[in-house]
Amino acid sequence: MTTELPAAWTLAASAFNWTPDVIRAEVAAPEIAVGIVTDGIAPVIELEPGQLWRSFPVSADVEIDALRRDLDAAGGSVSIVGASLDDWLGPTQRRNDAERLAFLLPQLRAASRVGASGVRLPIGQAGDALLRQLLPTLHDLVLVLYEEIQGQQTPDSPSTAAAIDVIAGLDDPRVRLLADISMLMPALPTTYLEQLARADLPQHLLTRLAADWRNPATTGAVVELLRSGAVPPAIHTLYMNLLVRFGRSQAADLRDILPLVGAFHLKFWDLDDADGRVSAPIRDLGTLLAGSDFAGTLCSEWGGHEWLDDADATDMTRRHLDLARSALAAGVAAA
Repeated sequence: MTTELPAAWTLAASAFNWTPDVIRAEVAAPEIAVGIVTDGIAPVIELEPGQLWRSFPVSADVEIDALRRDLDAAGGSVSIVGASLDDWLGPTQRRNDAERLAFLLPQLRAASRVGASGVRLPIGQAGDALLRQLLPTLHDLVLVLYEEIQGQQTPDSPSTAAAIDVIAGLDDPRVRLLADISMLMPALPTTYLEQLARADLPQHLLTRLAADWRNPATTGAVVELLRSGAVPPAIHTLYMNLLVRFGRSQAADLRDILPLVGAFHLKFWDLDDADGRVSAPIRDLGTLLAGSDFAGTLCSEWGGHEWLDDADATDMTRRHLDLARSALAAGVAAA
């Protein structure tokens, strides 16, 4: 089967995948980012400036320009930069609209300076008023602001639907959705289930999580155990993935919002695909997109380094992109 994809679809890799390497600090973060290109993993990358530049969120031109020069020399480019909107000045003082705008504008300028095509925020965080204030700058800098929907968020959940309505109401190509396929999980990652199995959780819940993830009632069992206080404190953060980061939607649930989607995160956790739990959502997405006018990036983003921090990010990302290309092509062929 051919692995040729539509010319308007661009496979990319996120520098976020190398978070454990950034934390170890054996190699400077900008060098790690450029290495994604020079190692032949992907010529287009997403950046997390909070991991890259000590001067973030008001990133220094000298840091930005150095990375831009190195990427240009390597033949690489930046797709989307992860932005941050800190709504609070302190424990009790919330930023007003002018302060929120002032917090974001330097990040937009930094993204433009490094050659990015867009920036990313969580769905709904900016709100209608701030998005309208940002539009002139987005047009001036030729940037797209993407609002990301992921995990257990769904297009029809009230808060997410309201944020989507705001984007639709703006009717401006400089504000678009980014959909993360962590929404589309047919089953939980096997390595994640292995982590839970080591944590002395009840066997009946482990069995249910492994065999019946897409049943909405499974969430009730997850919440019930959490409220009982029986989740070991050492795995609370890991456990909360079940309520936030892992979704149970299907690709068809994205059909109605597809005209507003300008990019995708091909989120993966591990590469155990014996039953298609990694490739099936990507294949289904390929089938959905084949009948659309989608043009944008589909970026490999590895979330599993939270519990697989000894795995090699370069190997994981390279293998995932190979799998993603084949799965997308299979989806296109099946359309």
